[in-house]
Amino acid sequence: MASDNYGIALGMIETRGLVPAIEAADAMTKAAEVRLVGRDFVGGGYVTVLVRGETGAVNAAVRAGADACERVGDGLVAAHIIARPHREVEPILDNKFKA
Repeated sequence: MASDNYGIALGMIETRGLVPAIEAADAMTKAAEVRLVGRDFVGGGYVTVLVRGETGAVNAAVRAGADACERVGDGLVAAHIIARPHREVEPILDNKFKA
């Protein structure tokens, strides 16, 4: 449910291609206590990976994921953290990303 995640930080990495996305997801889950909550094949070869957890953990995870993604080529498109997504954002995530 959307309310279960309210106030939990959200980390996002978008990549060009599946290999950088898998590398980023692996690095994020190894770097910090975060939960991999979804991925989406956006189109045109773009993949978005999302993690949730405490703000500090998500920050560390996204940094590690971005670094790992860059090591496998120029696959990193964007990396972003939202410390406390607004309640109105949660239904979008619940409908779009299923882990």
